[in-house]
Amino acid sequence: MKRVAQTIGLRPERREEYLALHREVWPGVEAAPRAANIRHYSIFLRENTLFSYFDYHGDDFAADLASIADDPDTRRWRTLTDDPCQQPWPDSGAGGNWSDLAEIWHLTEESPA
Repeated sequence: MKRVAQTIGLRPERREEYLALHREVWPGVEAAPRAANIRHYSIFLRENTLFSYFDYHGDDFAADLASIADDPDTRRWRTLTDDPCQQPWPDSGAGGNWSDLAEIWHLTEESPA
């Protein structure tokens, strides 16, 4: 499994629009990451910074991300959320406009005694 954390800015003037869209995410937009072996996908907000996290359980990360980008519902969704609402950092990462964060620590499960 691969853990992925990313961040991107949120345009303050589009904040409410972005939040409203995410209160009613389209079923196809939720289905695409599931089909691409993504689990536990969450987006968090602090002021005007978005933070996302997901677990990837597949074997071909690039191909699975491409399948999401090729999904018609996701492409339509991104016309509403990406350029209008998001403000990428200069160093966008593997997921497109979002910038990758390096994992520096992870709490592992305790071994049974």
